[in-house]
Amino acid sequence: MPEFHSLAPTPLCHLLGCRHPLILAGMGGVARAELAAAVSGFGGFGFLGMVREPLALIEREVAQVRRLTDQPFGVNLIPAGTARALLRSQVDLCIALGVTAVELFWDVDEWAIGRLRGAGITVVHQVGSARDALHAQAAGAHAVIAQGVEAGGHVWGRQPLVALLDEVLGCVGIPVAAAGGLADGHDVGRVLAQGAQAAVLGTALMATTESFAHGVHKERLVSGKAADTLLTEDFHINWPPHAAVRVLPNAVTRGERGDPFTSAPQVIGEEEGRPIYLFSTDSPLRSMTGALETMALYAGKGIDRITAIVPAAERLQGILEGAAAHLRLVGDAAQPLASPVCYAAEVQHRERAPVVAALQALLADERAWVQQLFACRAQTLDAALRQRCGAMLQVQTKACGILVRFLRALDALPDSAPSRLATELQVPWQALMDRRRGLMQQWRVVASQLDGSDALACTEMMRLHEAAMA
Repeated sequence: MPEFHSLAPTPLCHLLGCRHPLILAGMGGVARAELAAAVSGFGGFGFLGMVREPLALIEREVAQVRRLTDQPFGVNLIPAGTARALLRSQVDLCIALGVTAVELFWDVDEWAIGRLRGAGITVVHQVGSARDALHAQAAGAHAVIAQGVEAGGHVWGRQPLVALLDEVLGCVGIPVAAAGGLADGHDVGRVLAQGAQAAVLGTALMATTESFAHGVHKERLVSGKAADTLLTEDFHINWPPHAAVRVLPNAVTRGERGDPFTSAPQVIGEEEGRPIYLFSTDSPLRSMTGALETMALYAGKGIDRITAIVPAAERLQGILEGAAAHLRLVGDAAQPLASPVCYAAEVQHRERAPVVAALQALLADERAWVQQLFACRAQTLDAALRQRCGAMLQVQTKACGILVRFLRALDALPDSAPSRLATELQVPWQALMDRRRGLMQQWRVVASQLDGSDALACTEMMRLHEAAMA
């Protein structure tokens, strides 16, 4: 039998209280007690998907997870998709039940984050942009999940995960997990090597025996292909407007059931007395009956690598072993450079050290500066200044992502060394601009230490910075 290799726990694992950097996405309806308990029992971290659910159901599901496992788990809530009175009651219930972690998604709700954090609950916020990650951090979130456009279900941003993850890692100083199209060990190993502290799994765990998804939905996942998935706003009832979802095609997406925004309300199914409407965001669940194939068939772009419905623990173990193997392969890639006679690896490390140190210092200062810029934009009442801050933020988040990419090319990841810049957030605009000029000089120094395409990228970034400052 081959030797089993695991993954080292990350700071995010320690924060959540789990052993493995594998997190169950808080999929509404699908991530019920059986699946959350299976993931947490395996050593990952399970989130119950409780968006818009009544209090009695949340209380029942939390109690059921606790009957099935003694491991930590959390609850997923979505403020933007929940009536305000119900949301306040859901938050209060999570506090009363002693839930240890709550995941939030979509708009950053400062009240919800503050209320949960004040009660000692770990808050994880899923975001689709570096700007939202900065907002979540400023509001008090303990960690963020960077969701790439490859994700199934509701998709907030439009960036591929690989680019978004670099930007979020570069901009925030709290743990970052990755989500979007992750389905096997190679996917997970890749984002961990990129710097994520955990991988968030949705579609891969929907296609398991413990998932509360209906069998019709699970079978479509197994037979579907990544190229089949599409982003659409057709499934919109129960959610804020212009909220795209990634789904598998069906009669709705083919336009065979009428216009989603002008058609009269039509009931196509039922769940324990609750009507399911055509064009709603409901996906087919075990508890539903009706035209299941016409409901939202959520699927991420990782479905090509999902070929069977298996127990969650079996899928997680395969992912864990595959990720460990990928990381060993990545870690071993540089080994042929060294030999008993030639110390090329050590020489190469010494040659890279000054460049890595310069990049780490610049990234630490840029991260502090972008957080100060975000605070300036949030606090000012001047519309013109807000607009200017927004334009600079767009450039700045990309700059932080590029620095992360440079570091990774040198086999380094961003560290948490304190910045030489002041850490206060309320910085006058002129002081921000003065600091920006100092940072531009650091960019010039770094550019002189790089070569090839990296030097060109660095020069282009300086040009964009100067244009934004003009």
